[in-house]
Amino acid sequence: MSGHSKWSSIKHKKGAADAKRGKLFTKLVKEIIVAAKEGGGDQETNPRLRLAVSTAKAANMPNSNIDKAVKKGTGELEGVSYESYTYEGYGQNGVAVIVETLTDNKQRTVADVRHTFSKHGGNLAENGSVSWIFEQKGLIEIQKDDLDEDEVMMAALDAGAEDFSSDNDYFEIYTEYSSLHSVLKKLEETKYKIEKAELIRLPKNTINADNVAEKLLKLLDQLEDLDDVQKVYANFEISDEVMDRLSQ
Repeated sequence: MSGHSKWSSIKHKKGAADAKRGKLFTKLVKEIIVAAKEGGGDQETNPRLRLAVSTAKAANMPNSNIDKAVKKGTGELEGVSYESYTYEGYGQNGVAVIVETLTDNKQRTVADVRHTFSKHGGNLAENGSVSWIFEQKGLIEIQKDDLDEDEVMMAALDAGAEDFSSDNDYFEIYTEYSSLHSVLKKLEETKYKIEKAELIRLPKNTINADNVAEKLLKLLDQLEDLDDVQKVYANFEISDEVMDRLSQ
């Protein structure tokens, strides 16, 4: 699952930049509102809300912001109503791209997504064009610090994880889509601090993008920067040599 690991590394850097611009909090608030709207405000009976709140806390969102978002979702406070839409397209080298959004204006969102694809060398495609390339999985990340890799891996597998990998700064634990919440709960009972847990789309195969890396990453960056976009997935790989050059 190294392909996802490299893209994950890029997104960690992107996430830090988003936090500085305040974009990350906006995306997290939307997810909390929708989760509370669909499943209620009780985290014990609403796994999606529990996950959203956990992610928000890991990003150091104030509890007051979290509580307000939950109340907007349950209707206790007045708020905007968001709907989820998924868009599919292609980037450079035929790389498959999936864009997940939460929006209060579908027409605005699809126009922004289409424009961004076109402006940066990609194109929007019909629904179903590329979704088959991805599998839905659960991902749990634990910051390495001085933890023993074998010990963390065994704890993850004992908790029901499907796979395990090691990134530069994080241990990445993969689960079946339906098992994320049960694995997360078991790991939360251990001494390990969960950095992030989320449902993801993992590519079944990847395309080498060394020759278009800069342009492709620009496209993905611009898509993620759109206010209505929550997550972006793509099935590509970039060599360590090119990654090092781009991060300088």
